[in-house]
Amino acid sequence: MSAKNATYTHGHHAAVLRSHTWRTAQNSAAYLLPELKPGQELLDVGCGPGTITADLAKLVAPGRVTGLENAPGILEQAAQHAAEEGVTNVAFEVGDVHALPFADDSFDVVHAHQVLQHVADPVQALREMRRVCRPGGVVAARDSDYSAFFWYPEIPDLTEWQQLYCAVARDNGGEPDAGRRMRAWAREAGFTDITSTASTWCYTGDVQRAWWGGLWSERIVTAPLSERAVESGRATPEDLARLSQAWLTWAADEDAWFTIPHGEVLCRV
Repeated sequence: MSAKNATYTHGHHAAVLRSHTWRTAQNSAAYLLPELKPGQELLDVGCGPGTITADLAKLVAPGRVTGLENAPGILEQAAQHAAEEGVTNVAFEVGDVHALPFADDSFDVVHAHQVLQHVADPVQALREMRRVCRPGGVVAARDSDYSAFFWYPEIPDLTEWQQLYCAVARDNGGEPDAGRRMRAWAREAGFTDITSTASTWCYTGDVQRAWWGGLWSERIVTAPLSERAVESGRATPEDLARLSQAWLTWAADEDAWFTIPHGEVLCRV
């Protein structure tokens, strides 16, 4: 991570990657898909384990796709996933979105999913994404908005979890309520032709409840989030254990659901 980057709140613990590898172009970048055409060159910023990246590469083939991350270790998993999917028109590089290692006008499409909430300067990140995008191309970004998450039943410990996450994310230099700020950040970065939209993820039903509740029950006590919460004095290990149990209580309720709103911007260059 560069000095200018905020600390990545989630980290790459196995419980985090179970969530990230669930993501596809269809469930996480549907607003961008109508813009994609064979032969385009695409940059996927903050590609993580590469599941969205590989999907995007299939859609623009034979165009080339570059997946960028500032955490070298996760790129090995991304490359392995692409190979398993038979995707050959993708390469992965290490870099910082605040200072992208590419020349001006290098790509037709520049995409970032769940990135701007974690960086120290989202406006500078968008400026860089704009710089490397060719005239006539598009810059696309989608981020969730943690304070807007809603769920049922209304378990108080989950409200405490939500508040704790937002506090720790801000301690780390990020902005967990990025979704509502996407248009404002894009305008500040110099974009004038902006399409703003929103979409959601929703977890309900036996399988989804068990998956979502189980991974957050684990994340709250094992991922870097828990370490930072204890180090900062915002929570004790006993608090985290209680919040972990709350996730399992939520998941066991047959009527439970959990919805995550996202803000999206599609910016024409």
